[in-house]
Amino acid sequence: MTANLLDFDLDGLAVFCERLGEKRFRATQLFRWIHQKGAQDFDQMSDLAKSLREKLKTCAHVEALKPISQHDSTDGTIKWLFDVGDGNAVETVFIPEDDRGTLCVSSQAGCAVGCRFCSTGHQGFSRNLTSGEIIAQLWFAEHFLRKKFNTSDRVISNVVMMGMGEPLQNYHALVPALRTMLDDHGYGLSRRRVTVSTSGVVPMIDRLGDDCAVALAVSLHAPTDALRDNLVPLNRKYPLDELMEACRRYLAHAPRDFITFEYCMLDGVNDQPEHAQALIALVKPKRGAGEPVPCKFNLIPFNPFPASGLTRSSAATVKAFAEQLSAAGIVTTVRKTRGDDIDAACGQLAGDVKDRTQVDARMAKQRVIALTQVAS
Repeated sequence: MTANLLDFDLDGLAVFCERLGEKRFRATQLFRWIHQKGAQDFDQMSDLAKSLREKLKTCAHVEALKPISQHDSTDGTIKWLFDVGDGNAVETVFIPEDDRGTLCVSSQAGCAVGCRFCSTGHQGFSRNLTSGEIIAQLWFAEHFLRKKFNTSDRVISNVVMMGMGEPLQNYHALVPALRTMLDDHGYGLSRRRVTVSTSGVVPMIDRLGDDCAVALAVSLHAPTDALRDNLVPLNRKYPLDELMEACRRYLAHAPRDFITFEYCMLDGVNDQPEHAQALIALVKPKRGAGEPVPCKFNLIPFNPFPASGLTRSSAATVKAFAEQLSAAGIVTTVRKTRGDDIDAACGQLAGDVKDRTQVDARMAKQRVIALTQVAS
């Protein structure tokens, strides 16, 4: 079996080339061809020695993900559904703005966290993506968009690990992909412009700070443990006090001097004035009750789906909630929904994927196996 070179960050590719008897600078050349120029054919790589190109043909390949479908929104958002094998698929979303182009990338096929307000979590978990499958989403989108817009300039300036899955539960594949995004010989993205979103995997937040500190966004969604236990089940393992301490520790390494807290606005559940006051107390505790957490809040309109049993907060409620946080000196924004007409908005990444992963059939099969084992 040959190696997919998308799986390697530059250090990993250098080790691979050394095993072929090649110097590190050859790995750098190869890395540039793959990521900066989008090359898959080794014969295209004209500044590589012919002997190396011939070696590579026998032991390596550059394999991107195969797009199953593409949906273009009226607002310019593009959503791709990618085949990752064995009936699994993941979604990737490009969101254009006047001053940036953001790519929302998936880290897992499905998600095991099971947040109540996220339709992706309701499809269940299938498997982790490899480093190559994570970076392939950026590889495909960047070079597709350059052709689409007829430009040689970089189109994607920001990457957010906010697609399907919990990135920090796929840590060993995540970090090489992040390093490739940041590498000047790869995509050259700023650490400030690459964001990992987590529902609060505390030990891995600490590791990320040590290994590859990028911007951090925490899916908070509730100001108390009792409520968060219900909305974000991972909170039962890593409660709010532990999560806030991890956020404080992360700031010592972070490229930004604040943590972004994501907060999905749910009608009558977490959107009342008392919830806002509890949030303020959580991140700006009174003297003697703990250190504050420098942060900004991103309030997210909920995108309803039938299985959730939840509804979206009204615009007036969201505005009043934001004003309450802002009055306490907390930078607060309300996320503008994008790609609604193609189900590409926050928390909606499931759609066709659920059908393709056949989650209901797989879960039913697992229940039958479990019952059989009990009976025997």
